[in-house]
Amino acid sequence: MTGSVEEQVALYGADGRPTGQAVPRSEMRARNLRHAATLIVVRNSAGEVYVHRRTDIKDVFPGRYDFAAGGVLQAGEDPYDAAVREVAEELGVTGVDLEPLGEHDYADEHTTYRAFAYTCVYDGPITWQPEEVAWGAWVGVERLRELVATLPFVPDTVAVLGERIMREA
Repeated sequence: MTGSVEEQVALYGADGRPTGQAVPRSEMRARNLRHAATLIVVRNSAGEVYVHRRTDIKDVFPGRYDFAAGGVLQAGEDPYDAAVREVAEELGVTGVDLEPLGEHDYADEHTTYRAFAYTCVYDGPITWQPEEVAWGAWVGVERLRELVATLPFVPDTVAVLGERIMREA
């Protein structure tokens, strides 16, 4: 939320496109309405993936680990622009070109959305947004496989990108 005005979230149809409707974020979460979100896998030039743990105050999947930054598209926001905004806000990653990894659908009892996935290479400093990130580290793909098998990761990132990211060496 910004100030006292709650952010408006664009609703998305089954076709993966905006319906033209927008609702407050709290309503979208309470009713598990179909929306859009970004997922950005950040790698360094050594091929490691940045893994982080979400804070315990997140509105969905609190305290879980993730290997993608990202977030909900605001009403009227372009997916690429949202991805640039989210990776900068969440991890302090700026000045990168995002490579599209495609669009995917995800749904469970907590969230239903159209995912716009991206990746980038970044060797600069990581700066966590304190409300969103509690811990983070660079890990190799083999270590990521081990972590996903043993720690509570967010199910949406694993479902949407897990196979693709973890088969890469």
